[in-house]
Amino acid sequence: MIAKSLKRTSLNDTLYIMPFIILLLIFSYYPLFGWVYAFFDYRPPKPLTLDAWVGFKWFKSMADTAVKRRQLMQVMANTFGISGLNLLFSWFPMIFAVFFNEMRSPRYRKFIQTITTLPNFVSWVLVYSIAYALLNSNGAVNAVLLKIGLIDMPITFLQSSKHIWLSMFFWMTWKNAGWSAVMYLAAISGIDEQMIEAARVDGASKLQIIMRITIPSLLPTYFVLVMLSLANFLSNGMEQFFVFQNAFNKDSIQVLDLYVYNIAMGSGGYSLSTAVSVLKSVVSVGLLALVNTASKKVRGEGFI
Repeated sequence: MIAKSLKRTSLNDTLYIMPFIILLLIFSYYPLFGWVYAFFDYRPPKPLTLDAWVGFKWFKSMADTAVKRRQLMQVMANTFGISGLNLLFSWFPMIFAVFFNEMRSPRYRKFIQTITTLPNFVSWVLVYSIAYALLNSNGAVNAVLLKIGLIDMPITFLQSSKHIWLSMFFWMTWKNAGWSAVMYLAAISGIDEQMIEAARVDGASKLQIIMRITIPSLLPTYFVLVMLSLANFLSNGMEQFFVFQNAFNKDSIQVLDLYVYNIAMGSGGYSLSTAVSVLKSVVSVGLLALVNTASKKVRGEGFI
């Protein structure tokens, strides 16, 4: 009787999760079939045939000349630089969530939550429109600087490659910080209220409660998110850099995902771009395994 009950429970659990497994197979694993293009000399719209089989030709051609090697090194430097900045300041959403949680005015909390979360639902095209309105030669920032006499000529912010990594990090943080803090707010709501009350009874100040209770309670969540971001270190996304790139900053803004897109769309190198994407995925899986091993040694448990 107990065995039948356990079997029925297991079957119900499987049925509950089956739709999500099907969606995962369709949208995450089925597209991996496209990796086959990396081993062919593919020219759309012709179908794949064995005559176009080239084996590992495109993998070898990634760095077969000095120009390609230099370009690939620059792309990797951009990818690691921007991902490194995101990793270096990965604590920002956690600290934002901590101080947001300390706000007592419901109206002010709603206002702050709205203006910090809303940018996450704005497309990068609209973000660039905002940046263009503010920072182009005739934009608001140049108008103010000219009016108060700090500059004599408009500054071409968007056409400059100077500090482009910091600029991209700023826009990424502005867009994602509020939404990223939601997970930390959920973790804060799970902190035992009795610990906080006991600390208040003992005379602890708000800052002491934050430093001794709130932040230590959030650290497990923070470390898991950091490890996941390490596993996706090579994935910066493409949309942000695509809308901000131009002829003046292309060398400094082109990350790996954008590099793959530019190869495919610019020169028709679909097979080469697929080969680069395959290599990126393999390296990312390796990073995931490495971070998971480190997690087991440091925390005593992994996340896969």
